[in-house]
Amino acid sequence: MKVYEGSILTVDERDTVARYLVEDGGLIAYVGDALPKQYADAAREHLGNRALCPSFVDTHQHFASLATFNAGLNVMEARSNDEIQRLVAEFSRTYAGKVLIAFGASPYSVAEGRLLSRAELDEACPDKPVMMVKYDGHACVVNSALLGLIEGRVSDQRGYHPDTGEMNQEAFFKALDYITGSISIPRLIGNMQRAMDYLAARGIGMVHTVSGVGFPADLDISLEKWVGRSAQSGFQVRVFPQSLEVKAALKRGLVRIGGCFACALDGCFGSRDAAMIEPYEGSDDTGVLYYTDEQLIAFCCEANRAGLQIEMHAIGDAAFNQAARVLKAALEDFPREDHRHGIIHACLPTEEGVRICAAYGIHLPMQASFIDWPQEPDSYLASIMGRKRAERLNPLRMLWDAGVVMSAGSDAPCTDPDPILWMQRACNHSVAGQSLTPREALRMCTYNGAWTTFDEDARGSLETGKVADMVVLSENPYEVSVSDLGRIKVERLLLGGRPYRRQSQGFLAAVARGMMGKGRI
Repeated sequence: MKVYEGSILTVDERDTVARYLVEDGGLIAYVGDALPKQYADAAREHLGNRALCPSFVDTHQHFASLATFNAGLNVMEARSNDEIQRLVAEFSRTYAGKVLIAFGASPYSVAEGRLLSRAELDEACPDKPVMMVKYDGHACVVNSALLGLIEGRVSDQRGYHPDTGEMNQEAFFKALDYITGSISIPRLIGNMQRAMDYLAARGIGMVHTVSGVGFPADLDISLEKWVGRSAQSGFQVRVFPQSLEVKAALKRGLVRIGGCFACALDGCFGSRDAAMIEPYEGSDDTGVLYYTDEQLIAFCCEANRAGLQIEMHAIGDAAFNQAARVLKAALEDFPREDHRHGIIHACLPTEEGVRICAAYGIHLPMQASFIDWPQEPDSYLASIMGRKRAERLNPLRMLWDAGVVMSAGSDAPCTDPDPILWMQRACNHSVAGQSLTPREALRMCTYNGAWTTFDEDARGSLETGKVADMVVLSENPYEVSVSDLGRIKVERLLLGGRPYRRQSQGFLAAVARGMMGKGRI
């Protein structure tokens, strides 16, 4: 039993800030302003200027990809191709894997204004296969050593560019298949466990992962399910199979389906293939809608009737409208009171689509990290869609006031999973009038995330009877200036009332425990 005294940010229905919280046996026994006598002699922690809040929830990430890429080289902070070359060369000297993976390259955040070429990768690392993945996870550049290994797989695919080494569209997915197929199961599980530790250090106690791309027989879906069920220290994983085949969820006993890739309705702004109502600036190109309404309605109706929760990727406004339309059609075909269907990203929502979301209870797992994103800067976005349309991106205040439930996700590995950054960006929106308050931002990052996967009865807020999943913050986000939110540190993650401890199981124990486990996933 332990008593916490200080600023207790409960994120309950009234956003109560309490003085005391009592944890007993992993559960919250009491929250309030006056400590009952029966707890007077319990061990006590005085928070001082710190604050206690619910643990954070990342409601959209590609966990297996994050685990794979985090074991490689992150080049997101590089601001020139020369710097990326130097980083690759240095990393290659000690890297022992079969293929060196670098992640996060963006033509919009480097001085040269373009991706590194195959020839430049050869200069940096001539003797080891290298894949440098673009920040949006939709393309890569390979060096000659890797091209020699995959050429037979990719040469007849759309998006194959051997001169520059760039692989996009189907060629990228074939290249990714080779990479993931080359990773041993013990190494992949170890990478996943280290990724859990990485997330926990950011105060994240639950992750919603979309899986089923690049791994033979969708191995990542099964592994994430098993690793999630075997997770130590109370870390929580919720798995979404990225498939339009309802059986992909049902045969694994999963209650949700969706994500990106196979469940993406369009592309992304970085490749100018997000589906738009009006053409991109200076062209007649409106991007790509990958499916017809008829195809998606058939999928959504089947999944909705099967009792599954559905999420689909939509970046552009045309894709957002399509997602709202097809989910509405499914719910009119088979009404469900509490379905929790969602539209991932929802970067460019429309008035029509927002009205549907509000009326039909469709939620939005959004990425506040996309606001002022160095990999996709405002100047680039304005150049491809015009300033007025660019100012409609990620309109958090408009969506909140419309009554649409928003949660916070990183889309990792596309952005670094950092809840403090999510709150800082949400409360300091680059478009005037679209910011949230710190209380709203914290709710977006905690309670709303738990609610998204029906976990709000046990987690997401600090209330009596709930699991004591909590974060100690260095300062109270309700009291610091919104411009200073980014300086707050996560000091400690507590899951079930205990400080998080690093994952330590061997891969055989993790798989065996996960296959036999019955925990929520």
